[in-house]
Amino acid sequence: MNSTHTLSSWLARLDARETHIAIIGLGYVGLPLALLFSEECFRVTGFDIDAEKVATLNDGRSYIHRIEPEHIAGARAAGFRATTDFSELHECDAILICVPTPLHPDHTPDMSFVTSTVEALAPHTHAGQLLVLESTTYPGTTDELIVPTLERLGRNNLRVLRNGDGHDTLEGLMVAFSPEREDPGNLTTPRREIPKVIGGVDTRATQAAVALYGTIFNRTVAMSSPSAAEMTKLLENIYRCVNIALVNELKQLCLAMGIDIWEVIDAASTKPFGFQAFYPGPGIGGHCIPVDPFYLSWRAKQFNQPTRFIELAGEVNEAMPGFVVHTVERALEREGKSLAEAKVLLLGIAYKRDVDDLRESPALTIFDLLERAGASVSYNDPFFPEVGVGRKYALKRQSTALERVGDFDCVLLVTDHSAYDYAALVEASKIFVDTRNATRGIASGKIVRC
Repeated sequence: MNSTHTLSSWLARLDARETHIAIIGLGYVGLPLALLFSEECFRVTGFDIDAEKVATLNDGRSYIHRIEPEHIAGARAAGFRATTDFSELHECDAILICVPTPLHPDHTPDMSFVTSTVEALAPHTHAGQLLVLESTTYPGTTDELIVPTLERLGRNNLRVLRNGDGHDTLEGLMVAFSPEREDPGNLTTPRREIPKVIGGVDTRATQAAVALYGTIFNRTVAMSSPSAAEMTKLLENIYRCVNIALVNELKQLCLAMGIDIWEVIDAASTKPFGFQAFYPGPGIGGHCIPVDPFYLSWRAKQFNQPTRFIELAGEVNEAMPGFVVHTVERALEREGKSLAEAKVLLLGIAYKRDVDDLRESPALTIFDLLERAGASVSYNDPFFPEVGVGRKYALKRQSTALERVGDFDCVLLVTDHSAYDYAALVEASKIFVDTRNATRGIASGKIVRC
C-alpha cells in the first residue's frame, strides 16, 4: 500500500514502476488490459467474482481464444496474480473497473455489475488512490453513481477529489472515466495504437489517469469531464449502429428490387471522400453496438430530449434476425418444406468472425426464433465446441460436425468464420442461406442470399 499524499509523488512512483494496479473484471476488456500493464513491469492484481477464472489464470492458462497461455504465463512470471478477495484492493494505487453494463429486457441500463463492484470496493479505498471506470455507460454515471457510492461507503469519511480542492495534495480519492475500446478479432491494430480517452472528476485525477494509461497506450486524449468521455464512447458506437441500420434497411430494399447491395457498397466505396463503407448482416452483436443506443436514449428521456433517429436504428438492427428467419422460411417453402418440420444448421454462433464471444450475438436470437417456429436447430462453430447456459441463452448443445451438413434441410450462415470452406459447404447443402455474402463468386442454385 502506498500512503502517497501528493500527485507529484504519485507520478514519481508511476515512473519508477512502483505503482500497484488492480483490474476488476477479467473478461474481454480487463484481462488484455492487465497483460499490457504486466508487460510494462507493473505489479498487477486481477479481481473477479468468478473463482474458476481466477484459478485458470493463476494456473497460467487462458479462457479467451485470442490470448495465448504463454501470455498468461509471462504475466504470472512478472508478478501478475488473480484473486476474488476485494480486501486486497487496499494495497493498490490504481483500481480499474472493467465489468459488464448490459441491458434489462425493457432496454433500460442494467448497472447492477457496476453498482455491486463499487459497493464491494468502497470500504477498501484510501486517500491517494486512483479509481477509473472503463465500462461503457450513460453520461453522468461517474458523477452521479460512482462518486456518491464511494463517498457513502468509503472508510473514514473518504471523499472524492473535485476541482478546486487544491493543486498537488491528494487528501481524497481520484476518480475518472476512460472507456474501453476493445475490438475482438482485430489483428491489424495493436492495442497500444488505440488512443485512450480520459475524463477525470478532478484535474489531478485526469493527470494521474493520463500518466497511467500513457505507459501502455501511445496516445491519450484528455477530456474536460467524465460525462464528455462517457458521451464520446456512445457517439463512437451509435455512429456505427446508425450506419449499419442504414445498410441493413437498404439490403432488404435491394433484395426486393433484385439489386446486389454488396456490389452497390463496393461501387460507392470508390468515392475518395464523403463515404465510409458499412456492411449488412443478420443483426448486430458484441457488448457495445447493440447496447449503447438504448443507454443514451434512456438517459435522454431524463432531459426530455427525443432520440428518435437513434432509437429507430436500434429497432432496425434488432429486427434483422426476424428477417433472416423469414428468408429461411420462404426458401424452405419453395422446396416444399415447412419451417415447422425442417432441420436447420446454423454456421457460426459467435457475434463476429473468428472470435470466441457470444455477447449479444444475433445467432442466439435466430436460434431461438427458429425453435419457436418449430424447427429442429443445431449449430456449428469452431470456437464453441459446446454452448451451455449464459445470459439470455440456455442452449446446452454441442457443435455439430460439418460432415453432417447434408443431413439438414437448410444451412444458415450467420457468422462467416474464415475456417469455413464455403464452396464445399454449399456443395454438401440442400439449401444454403448466406447472410454475410461469404458465397460471392460461387455459382449455385442452392444459395439464397439474405
